[in-house]
Amino acid sequence: MVPQFTIPKVQKAAIVEKTDAPLKVVDDHPVKQPSELAPGECLVELDCSGVCHTDLHARNNDWPLPAKLPLIGGHEGVGRIVAIGEHTQGSPVKLGDRVGIKWLAYSCLDCEPCRKGLEQSCLNGKYSGFTVDGTFSQYVVSWVTHVTPIPEELGSAEAASILCAGVTVYRAIKYSKTKIGDWIVLPGAGGGLGHLAVQYAAAMGLRVVAVDTGAEKKELCMKLGAEKWIDFRETKDLVKDIVEATDGYGAHAAVVTAANPAAYAQAIDYLRMGGTLMVVGLPPRANLSADIFFTVVKSISILGSYVGNRQDAREALDIAARGKVKCYYVTKPLAALTETYEGLEKGTIVGRVVLNMKD
Repeated sequence: MVPQFTIPKVQKAAIVEKTDAPLKVVDDHPVKQPSELAPGECLVELDCSGVCHTDLHARNNDWPLPAKLPLIGGHEGVGRIVAIGEHTQGSPVKLGDRVGIKWLAYSCLDCEPCRKGLEQSCLNGKYSGFTVDGTFSQYVVSWVTHVTPIPEELGSAEAASILCAGVTVYRAIKYSKTKIGDWIVLPGAGGGLGHLAVQYAAAMGLRVVAVDTGAEKKELCMKLGAEKWIDFRETKDLVKDIVEATDGYGAHAAVVTAANPAAYAQAIDYLRMGGTLMVVGLPPRANLSADIFFTVVKSISILGSYVGNRQDAREALDIAARGKVKCYYVTKPLAALTETYEGLEKGTIVGRVVLNMKD
């Protein structure tokens, strides 16, 4: 029997009208009705949405590419499909399925990047909470080919942050050229992306050096599987400490999730010969600075890693569903989004914040 859903005309949503205006939470934002959905589109009633540093960048217009305005941000939503556009053919999902909304809302699957598995760099891509409205609302429109089924073993609030933070660090580690027993350095290890990176790295058999600051973040990182901890505010020589912690030769790889340009410049110095720097964190309007001489002489590889494709998302969720990775989060109402942004700006948030869309 096909499930039936009652879909309201209006909903609660957090809207950025202008980058220099306060965030506005409204109760009367229109809900796109089933008859208005195009073929291939679906309407998802959201249970929750994670909050990512990218949402803050979009809200502040930090990047060279501007977000659409007005904008509903958010790209870590989990909920159930309540409508699918008429004349949709071969849908991989059905009404009532619990699915996730990711940063990559849509890719054409036919341009060269898509054909080579770089769907996230699609020449015709659409991005949740950036070029199309995202998940800081009770309902969101997405595409049946790009929503991600959520494993039954995984709760919605925990799955939310895996959809972006988890996928992003999982893919970066996956392509970091490391193997079991290698050392990997994770600057920003106690943050939203970083604490998941610690777990994915440990699950993949890597030895983790966690770099961050504060007793609470140290406790979390060590509990999650880090072997070494370095507080960047307490150390007198970060590079020296990392090299000493990694058998005196330096790390095999670094996955920089910190939105701090200095974290990239330091990495070249503490990576060992043949090491890999994975560029993940996106500081606003920053350049990548690397010592060319030592990059060449040490045969360092520098690779950009941008979220993940549909397969990466399923793999990251599967690892979490099997209990290898657990997202540490606090749940807040949508009205707490502004204070959450303030915490992200100050770097005081440990783990992740998930917004409850049912409140």
